[in-house]
Amino acid sequence: MAGSMVAIPAFAQEAAAAATMTDSGIRGLAAAITISVAALGGALAQGRAASTALDGIARNPAASGKIFTPMIIGLALIESLVIYALIIAFQLV
Repeated sequence: MAGSMVAIPAFAQEAAAAATMTDSGIRGLAAAITISVAALGGALAQGRAASTALDGIARNPAASGKIFTPMIIGLALIESLVIYALIIAFQLV
């Protein structure tokens, strides 16, 4: 009976040690935050860019050729930033 009472605190210390944040856990959390913020920012920026470009095309259909190409280039640059964040997130983990 006394032996089981002595073992209980040892099990509690083991559980507390398992619950602490490790270096890999912090890196995983940093990677998750990095890609989520990048995806959120990229999605908002792409939506705003497409909305503004299509609004300009709707107001002046003759300028669609001059608006469409820079919009596609801008969307590609925005998406490249999200891809760079994904690469950094993979390197963190």
